[in-house]
Amino acid sequence: MSGTKTILAFSGSTRTASTNRKVLAIAVRAAEEAGARVTTIDLRDFPLPLYDGDLEAKAGVPEPAMRLKALFKSHRGFLIATPEYNTSISGVLKNTIDWVTRPVPDEQFLECFNGKVAALVSATLGPMGGIRSQAHLRQILSGINVTVIPEHWAVPGATGDSFDAADQLRDATGQAMVRRVGTSLAQFLGRLAD
Repeated sequence: MSGTKTILAFSGSTRTASTNRKVLAIAVRAAEEAGARVTTIDLRDFPLPLYDGDLEAKAGVPEPAMRLKALFKSHRGFLIATPEYNTSISGVLKNTIDWVTRPVPDEQFLECFNGKVAALVSATLGPMGGIRSQAHLRQILSGINVTVIPEHWAVPGATGDSFDAADQLRDATGQAMVRRVGTSLAQFLGRLAD
């Protein structure tokens, strides 16, 4: 595993103007300022078929999933922005996790996730800001041996107008809390090295 303060950051929304991508970027900057080395990826760059056991048996784990596996293995922390689709996480996010958990030769069980640490942020148009999708994602990650830190933030009523020209949240409290999530993850990972 690479350095302790390495974070892989990604959004469960692939939409270019996604508020989740903007919120993720705020948390990423804070994590970097707290000393973490962050790699941000776009899940659109890793196109995957819907997980299908028959497809896996016939063709194995797809090449984009193998690239994702390498990234997940080489980072100690995950910073994830999760949109809320019908009170849960997005299909692309769940499908990514499903493929990355699939075993391949010479890989330990759940090697991409064992002992890793995650932090969650979200933004939605709705009044709950994505807190329900965070709860589902926390349950999924905990089930595959990832520690999810307590700090999290959900931005309710999020639209493009929620951000200023520099893509910072106009709501000062929300801005500070999203930054706190990134900072807290970096600090948590730093304590693991002590």
